[in-house]
Amino acid sequence: MRDWIDVELVKLLRQNARQSLAELARRLKMAGPSVSERLKRLEESGAVSGYTATVNPEAWGYTLTALVRLRPFPGQLKTLEARLIATPQVIECDKVTGEDCFIARLALHHIQELDEILDGLSELASTASSIVKSSPVQRRLPPLQPRD
Repeated sequence: MRDWIDVELVKLLRQNARQSLAELARRLKMAGPSVSERLKRLEESGAVSGYTATVNPEAWGYTLTALVRLRPFPGQLKTLEARLIATPQVIECDKVTGEDCFIARLALHHIQELDEILDGLSELASTASSIVKSSPVQRRLPPLQPRD
């Protein structure tokens, strides 16, 4: 069972995963051991599965983001999936229903890099790509609510 305290704890961690247990306890108006136990329970249940730093790709020279829809050629689904996993510029990829089987998000230094990657995928799938102009909604959590 997750209650409002669990929801608030996860929200605080999403804001800053480096907060100390003491700081989390202070902000939740709880004792440190209680917060520690809740966090351990959330981790063990899989509700919280990791802590990470948010990185600005532009600060690392990735000035372009592309979305690529991929429709594998017959018999190439597993090979294409493996190639996408092995391509480091693919920063996210979803297997989807519909005409396309994959939608991949790529971080790129320059437009020529997109051509190089698509050339390497062209033997496995047909592709359609779009350059991202902006991302008004960044990856975020769905609304969290207590549950039974």
